[in-house]
Amino acid sequence: MGRTNPTYRDALRTIEERWTDFRRALRRRDQPRFDRLFEYAREHADASGLLNHQNPLLPALFSINLEQETRLDDHEERLSELEQRLSETGVEQQQSSGEGNTGGME
Repeated sequence: MGRTNPTYRDALRTIEERWTDFRRALRRRDQPRFDRLFEYAREHADASGLLNHQNPLLPALFSINLEQETRLDDHEERLSELEQRLSETGVEQQQSSGEGNTGGME
């Protein structure tokens, strides 16, 4: 029987295990963020496995960057929507205050 190569997911699990001491040393508020980074890497494990890179940390880091870019795009889109609503509300308020203000000429 031939020998099986470890999967990318196995390599990622090994990396995460090597970083356990680092995670433990983090402040409690940062530990969930640390965990989230590995979740991001697992989200792209299929693509990273196809790459079959010599250093599995590099595709993991790239996967993390992809997920963070996605989050940034989502936040920018949301911010644009909020800014648009805010400017529309400001215009409506200016129009309604202009209609109610007759300048004392009644």
